[in-house]
Amino acid sequence: MANGAEIMVQKKDGGEEENMAAWLLGVQTLRIQPYQLPPLGPHDVKVSIKALGICGSDVHHFKTMRCANFIVKKPMVIGHECAGIIEAIGSEVKNLAPGDRVALEPGISCSRCNLCKNGRYNLCREMRFFGSPPTNGSLANKVVHPASLCYKLPENVSLEEGAMCEPLSVGVHACRRAQVGPETTVLILGAGPIGLITLLAARAFGAPRVVMTDVDESRLAIAKSLGADELIQVSTEMKDASEEVVNVQTAMGSGIDVTFDCVGYNKTMTTALNATRSGGKVCLIGLALSEMTIPLTPAAAREVDVIGIFRYRNTWPLCLDFLKTGKIDVKPLITHRFKFTQEDVDAAFETSARGGNAIKCMFNL
Repeated sequence: MANGAEIMVQKKDGGEEENMAAWLLGVQTLRIQPYQLPPLGPHDVKVSIKALGICGSDVHHFKTMRCANFIVKKPMVIGHECAGIIEAIGSEVKNLAPGDRVALEPGISCSRCNLCKNGRYNLCREMRFFGSPPTNGSLANKVVHPASLCYKLPENVSLEEGAMCEPLSVGVHACRRAQVGPETTVLILGAGPIGLITLLAARAFGAPRVVMTDVDESRLAIAKSLGADELIQVSTEMKDASEEVVNVQTAMGSGIDVTFDCVGYNKTMTTALNATRSGGKVCLIGLALSEMTIPLTPAAAREVDVIGIFRYRNTWPLCLDFLKTGKIDVKPLITHRFKFTQEDVDAAFETSARGGNAIKCMFNL
């Protein structure tokens, strides 16, 4: 197979462009190869993908062929943060038309189980989620997806911003779960992409004061530019946790109502539980460890509620409204842009895996 730009588009014998996708074939091994789409169902749309961001879970799959308990056992198309232009619609699709620009919600639930029927479809055991094994993702020229999971972009919202609705949905869902509002003081542990997204979401929900921590000074500088009120540089050492609890409480200047742990380590959850005021909430967003040893009993005695989140549900309309009205600006989070070539796919994932000043790597297809 040719490398670089030559493999962006290939022609079938009949002259039709062959659909190409980025396949994860092994540890740190991605190849742009043909991807045959399923037939277009009556309630589906075919979307030409135009913008796609790299998520932390994509990087985990790329580096280790797994993310938490999701293990890549066969070649898989990667990617799920995406937006594009509708190319074709199924016979029963009434609300969308070819040419519409849309943001895609990547998870298809069963719609039959009790969780789905009760509105908590993000917890569906039969969820088929772009780029989460064994389901193929959306770093491809085209995908077929249910029309009900494609949301028309407002005129003043770009395709890149549409793709950012997926990570933004995590922050929005977390703020909903923690009931963040105009009287809620917020502590965010971790100024990586999701921590920064959660900062933007908390502000949009009205949080009057947000304190953020991170081990990386450059990430804290980005948090400051996005509106964090106070910044605390922390260490990775558990022995420093008690002092850092005092530091974040002092920085807040009042009780911490909600703490978002966007990391998910023993130390960060220990800090979260000890720093949050009695009767407050700790929301675990980051899932770095599958098991943790944390001071849960003292926190329970102070009625600190521990909340978990998994992905999101019913968030795209609100995300698009936040973007349309300017309540949230995600553009500063897009730090690197790449084309859909073999060379750029390799470079983009290597850049994301290194972290550092790379917040969001975005493909423009």
